[in-house]
Amino acid sequence: MDKICANINGECHYYDKGTTLLEISKDFSEYHETPIVAAIINNDIKDMSTTVMRDCSINFFDLSTEVGFKVYQRSLIFIMLLAAKELFPNGKVIVEHSLSKGLYCEFHLDYPLNEQDVKAVESRMHEIVEEDLPITKKTVPVEEAIKIFEAIGENEKVKLMKQMKRKTVNIYYCGDGYDYLYRTMVPSTGYLKTFELRYYEPGMILRYPLQEEPGKLPEFVEMPKLGKVFLEAERWAEIVECDFIGRLNEYVEGGEINNVILVAEALHEKKIAEIADYIVGGINRFKIILVTGPSSSGKTTFIQRLSIQLKVLGINTIKISLDDYFLDREKMSKLKEKVDFESIDVLDVALFNEHLKRMMAGEEIELPHFDFRTGKQVPSGRKAQIGQRKVVLIEGIHALNEKLTASVPRHNKVKIHISAMTQIAIDEHSRIPTTDARLIRRIVRDSQFRNRDARRTIHMWPSVMRGEEKNIFPYSEDADVMFNSALIYELAVLRTFAVPLLEAIGPEYPEHMEARRLIRLLSYFYPVTDAEIPLNSILREFIGKSCFFY
Repeated sequence: MDKICANINGECHYYDKGTTLLEISKDFSEYHETPIVAAIINNDIKDMSTTVMRDCSINFFDLSTEVGFKVYQRSLIFIMLLAAKELFPNGKVIVEHSLSKGLYCEFHLDYPLNEQDVKAVESRMHEIVEEDLPITKKTVPVEEAIKIFEAIGENEKVKLMKQMKRKTVNIYYCGDGYDYLYRTMVPSTGYLKTFELRYYEPGMILRYPLQEEPGKLPEFVEMPKLGKVFLEAERWAEIVECDFIGRLNEYVEGGEINNVILVAEALHEKKIAEIADYIVGGINRFKIILVTGPSSSGKTTFIQRLSIQLKVLGINTIKISLDDYFLDREKMSKLKEKVDFESIDVLDVALFNEHLKRMMAGEEIELPHFDFRTGKQVPSGRKAQIGQRKVVLIEGIHALNEKLTASVPRHNKVKIHISAMTQIAIDEHSRIPTTDARLIRRIVRDSQFRNRDARRTIHMWPSVMRGEEKNIFPYSEDADVMFNSALIYELAVLRTFAVPLLEAIGPEYPEHMEARRLIRLLSYFYPVTDAEIPLNSILREFIGKSCFFY
């Protein structure tokens, strides 16, 4: 039989043509502390049942990698759906959003879901894992897949499949169960040993190990404020009558997308006005407004629009940039050999608190300016003073960290967390991660305004997320107010801007695989032009032509 060369870790290993990745991976399992669950052949992700037919380069991924983590997560969803369908044939599971280091799901039955129901599903999941059933992929024509899912009432899948310009789709089977979850799975259920299905009224949370510690579940942390914002996002989707991509595409095809845009933008404006009302309602004690959020959440536009709403109510704002409170570069270098510019330690926290304390006492102060050319703080000539109808507005990654504003009593501060929490999903079982929506926003913005190509943005993204996990998300539940900056129609608009940027990343680059994944996601959306988008929209911060100066 013909041999092929599999280039693995820089060495050529010979195998019979037609050998599966699963068989090849067994020769390299000793180099991985956790099971290998996926592979990339020439920068294209493949499941382990893939046969190797020609010379190629192979990279294997275990559970400690981002690729492996996503495969594990997706496969757990699959067996959860299988177990729920087996025990409750008339029930309907909808995978909603991330919450408390897991996935919040709704489980619709003929009666309110209870803890015993959830435990029953979890128990059956464990049984399926113990049985170590193979998970197999079958490629079928789209027309056949449509008939399969029409027969079981998966209407959103059917709607999207009818809209897709593809000839075939991959359906994964396990025993008598099957589903279409858009991406690769683990080879068998025996790989999925660590998980928990927790009752979380009115639904349940599917919990799994984190990439950093793939062998154990993370500590469960209640996040009621974040959960409340996600419920609000669901209500917004219901108001717009657009929960899934297929419905959004119908609005585009029917010439009704402008109505969706108007309602989505009005919901934003109403929420920002409510936040302004909240601040004014406590104006006798609220003097410092602190705003933070992860990358590409639209903080800059949000602050501009909040300032306008406060102005309407007779309140003026003093905007302070934390960038101007960087320590002199010489002092930074004494902290560490390699300076982490996202650490709170590179800020002159002592000076910042002194200024806040003096302003709270009614004094006028001169704000500093950080000269990035010389790496030093210099006088700005800009004066600031809090008045009866004037508040300080501060934006930065450390805004919710009490250390930053320790000199100001908590009751004098309003803390606002802003993020883009996607309301729209692919279908009932496949969500769109908020990180994907933010990454696509950033790719477009970096290209438009920062002369940075998509490859570089994708390359930097894991580091950006690590910084968010360290400096932003741990403090989110201390927020007084949370604002969801996602717009239900935005990915249909961003598609036109992002796809050409992503297509420019050739297969010779490691970022090619991620680019292809994002192109695939955006391909589900019918494109929408930016002609009808208001000039004050948060989306304008990323695509351009905003009425605000950034």
